[in-house]
Amino acid sequence: MAGELLLDTGALVSLLDRSQTHHTACRRFFDGWAGPVVSTEAVLTEATHLLATVDRGVTACVDFFLQGGAVIVPSTPGSLTRVRALIAKYSDLPMDFADATLVALAEELGTALVFTTDRADFSVYRVKDRTPFRMVPELGAR
Repeated sequence: MAGELLLDTGALVSLLDRSQTHHTACRRFFDGWAGPVVSTEAVLTEATHLLATVDRGVTACVDFFLQGGAVIVPSTPGSLTRVRALIAKYSDLPMDFADATLVALAEELGTALVFTTDRADFSVYRVKDRTPFRMVPELGAR
């Protein structure tokens, strides 16, 4: 299925923390999205770390997944092998583990649609067939 939306850390943090620069754009986009949303445990881990100083931030993050905001797709030995290869391939950025899990998941699911605020890295990453990522939401000029 190629209709899944990949949820990245920055977009998740922006959804949950109203003080974030991209909160409104992320909230508007997410509220209008009707398809499946998937992510990885690495994204959840990264987001809870970033939300640790926000009042009820960690709880809100975990609750987001528990209430069906997104489905966590577990890593497999095959996906972790691909993650290792991606981290080596993009070592010049460098690519972090959470991003690598999302790129590997994109390849597994056949999707290139990512809900992210990380334009710098996701504009460089490609799925296995060299397809660029389509990034949402529109963030406009900074």
